[in-house]
Amino acid sequence: MAIPAHSCTFYAYIRIVNHQSHCISRPAVNSPVKDSWDRSRWLGSDVDLAVKILFTFENPLPNPQADAEVFVATSKHLAALASKAWLHVPAPDVANCATTSAMTGMPVIRALAPLRPAVLRHFCCGVSLPFRRVFREADLVYTRNLWVAWVALLFGQRVIFDHYRPWPDQVPPLRRWIHSIFCNARLLANISHSRYTRAKYLELGIPAEKLHCVHNGFDPRRLGDPMTVEVAKRQIGVEGGTKTVVYTGRINHKKGLELVLQAAQRLTDHLFILVGAGDHSTIETLANGLKNVRIVSWQESDALARYIFAADLLLIPPSVKPLAEFGSTVVPLKLYLYMGSGRPILAGDTPDIREILEDGRNALLCQPDSVDALVAGISALTSDPSLAQRLGERSLSDSRRFSWSERARRIAAILLDRLEATPVKCSAWNRAQNRDWLLQSRRWAVHLVRKRSWVLPPR
Repeated sequence: MAIPAHSCTFYAYIRIVNHQSHCISRPAVNSPVKDSWDRSRWLGSDVDLAVKILFTFENPLPNPQADAEVFVATSKHLAALASKAWLHVPAPDVANCATTSAMTGMPVIRALAPLRPAVLRHFCCGVSLPFRRVFREADLVYTRNLWVAWVALLFGQRVIFDHYRPWPDQVPPLRRWIHSIFCNARLLANISHSRYTRAKYLELGIPAEKLHCVHNGFDPRRLGDPMTVEVAKRQIGVEGGTKTVVYTGRINHKKGLELVLQAAQRLTDHLFILVGAGDHSTIETLANGLKNVRIVSWQESDALARYIFAADLLLIPPSVKPLAEFGSTVVPLKLYLYMGSGRPILAGDTPDIREILEDGRNALLCQPDSVDALVAGISALTSDPSLAQRLGERSLSDSRRFSWSERARRIAAILLDRLEATPVKCSAWNRAQNRDWLLQSRRWAVHLVRKRSWVLPPR
């Protein structure tokens, strides 16, 4: 991006201001730690971040999307640990700013950006950010947008990047640009939501010290007061003796739900409840005529909790399709809510799921994309109450490690370490990386033309 001539003086001023603000006194950290999971000394005590953080989000709030839930929950709890924090976000009016401020507990800075189209909104959120007073006051920018991260670095600010997607694999043409962003000395850390994603950045040649896996979490209040399966079934109109298999989330062809419908055809004595329908999808069409499949529209938290508690088992479709074909799901956010309910969970035995669930200990994991394995797993849980109870209780116990507040504390520990650490030296972009970049970019271009999808699935 070319910097307009009239902004050069302003750019120099930003560099001076940032240099001065970055020399403030901070709590000493005696021994840098390599991974967020090792920071136990911070997890049991209050963390005091003597820094000012500018959080940026490029989509209007509130909204029900998973990325918004992750960002709002993380930033809210992390802001509570900082000395000062702001939220930079596009908003339609002042009333929306007030609502968002109350929701996040931070002053809202209304982004100088149109609400539509989305591409222009994201562009303007980034390009206008350095010219805001809070950008100069902040000690760092916290973002999940690569464009915003690049602009902030260009104008001399420090950045934390937090996102779940393995961008180097999914959009290979961005690799060289991403490498330059992540190797910038002011890019303090990349927070990945899974070890799977972190590994993709390691393969790109990013130093391990900059890459951290901090899994997502959930808000136990979304579930409300616990209720028994029998009570919950009555509340959603299901007979007490009916065996229920419940899925919550988007209902479309990208979630592996075709496999679930095949299992429903073979388990006619079970009721399969799929919660989260929006626009009519091919899954709803396929479900027509299956008397033991109930499609339920998207539900607010209190109503959704009733469906979750009414489950004899909670299902994450055991399929590699969401990642292998669409590159869309890595450790689904619903998993943490499922764990907090204390109901037994059935999922696929895939690398990302195994980061959280262990077969036979806190869940039942079955072979992916196998109807026989799925049917056997469902039958095992619904025919053995003691097994279901044991797995559900252990899952509930494990869920306490995955609150949003704990996620924020882990990130705070990483931030403290990175602020005090010596800048990490990155290796230069080499010939082998360049060759692989060109080959994968060509593969991505072919995929784009054939599938009309911007995201390249894993090989």
